[in-house]
Amino acid sequence: MQMIWTETALLPTGWASNVSIGIDGQGRIGDVQWDASAPDEAIRVPLLLPAPVNVHSHAFQRAMAGLTERRGPDPSDSFWTWRQLMFRFLDRLTPEHIEAITAFVQMEMLEAGYGASVEFHYLHHQPGGAAYDDIAETSARVVAASNQSGIGLCLLPVHYQFGGCDQRALTSGQIRFGNTFEQFQTLHDAAAGHVGQASADSSIGVAPHSLRAVGIEDLKRCGTVFPEGPIHMHLAEQRAEVAEVEAHWGARPVTWALDNMRLDGRWCLIHCTQMTPEETIALARSGAVAGLCPITESSLGDGIFDAVRWVDNDGVFAIGSDSNIRISLTEELRTLDYSQRLRDGTRAALASSDKSTGRRMFDGMLQGGAQASGRETGRIAAGCWADFLALETRSEHMWGLDGDTALDAWIFAGDDRLVTDVWSAGRHMVQHGQHVERAGIVAAYKRTIDALRDAL
Repeated sequence: MQMIWTETALLPTGWASNVSIGIDGQGRIGDVQWDASAPDEAIRVPLLLPAPVNVHSHAFQRAMAGLTERRGPDPSDSFWTWRQLMFRFLDRLTPEHIEAITAFVQMEMLEAGYGASVEFHYLHHQPGGAAYDDIAETSARVVAASNQSGIGLCLLPVHYQFGGCDQRALTSGQIRFGNTFEQFQTLHDAAAGHVGQASADSSIGVAPHSLRAVGIEDLKRCGTVFPEGPIHMHLAEQRAEVAEVEAHWGARPVTWALDNMRLDGRWCLIHCTQMTPEETIALARSGAVAGLCPITESSLGDGIFDAVRWVDNDGVFAIGSDSNIRISLTEELRTLDYSQRLRDGTRAALASSDKSTGRRMFDGMLQGGAQASGRETGRIAAGCWADFLALETRSEHMWGLDGDTALDAWIFAGDDRLVTDVWSAGRHMVQHGQHVERAGIVAAYKRTIDALRDAL
């Protein structure tokens, strides 16, 4: 049994001192004791937190980071022009490229403090749209990357069939995503086989891409056809999307989804940056998770999620890195909170009467990440996966602080460089601030970028 001892840990009951934690051979938490002396064989860290789940990632987009900041020919450059650049880029990606980029971004996630990742994976086929001999070849590459990086993986194969609500054909940029519903079921079965060969904490769910890309009847039956695992979907991200859904389906996206789909705790709706107050309250009360990606939503001009109203109505939320333009757990949380302050002209917008801003956000992302991934995580408690992150409290940013104040200092005054160690299902993948396989993963990523340079 692996042992960890920490001066301070965030337990389900709150902050505790001198905590001893055992990790069994399956990567789950065994015995947890506080006010305990340190076992001789224990790894010692100053402050230990549950490591949250990154609930929304398109791993391949990491290789585009920083390359789309020039304005296109349209003076009103937006998400939609960025999307065209993305389509041109992905047409060059091979399965080998996908694996190398995915391993790299997962390594960065671990170094930032995430213990697991939910991969919203829609790049299925060859350029031109033909399936690989193994229809789930690219899903297998995501699984292979997670085996190398050691991150806990929830794979979400994405169903993507149409180019819009009018069910127009996919464009050349989208053709690698596309399947009929029956083809997608075959792909999903094959992907599940690959996940079944991975580590015991790996899992699979399903992702109808959006109201624009999936037919109405397929959306309605998704939960029945795939009765297990989480279900994720993009929803109400852009104003143009709202207008298109309203024009073709007669209601705004969130209203249509609430009226026509059985939204419950299995669902994670990504972005939801274009909601009315009434929609926000109703969706929060459905039990579905809001999957927020504040850095990407800022980068793409998506809008500001109404987090204050959401949490005030007991809504559950989680955090994802989406386009992976920047992998930073602390910056995602800062951006979420600061967006509320800027919109409303307030401070500490997400604090409550009993919890600081950082504590309330961190607790929220732990709960929502566990729910949205279907992973037994987010709590330092017996039986959960041993997903932990350790912080360097001797840093000048956290010197002399403890409890919620230390957490606030990490999120608002420090950054991810204060993360010293990360465990994913007991795998000690980050030590002394760096991934244990960093050199090989970075070298493979650089070779991939060299091969793609003309496309980038």
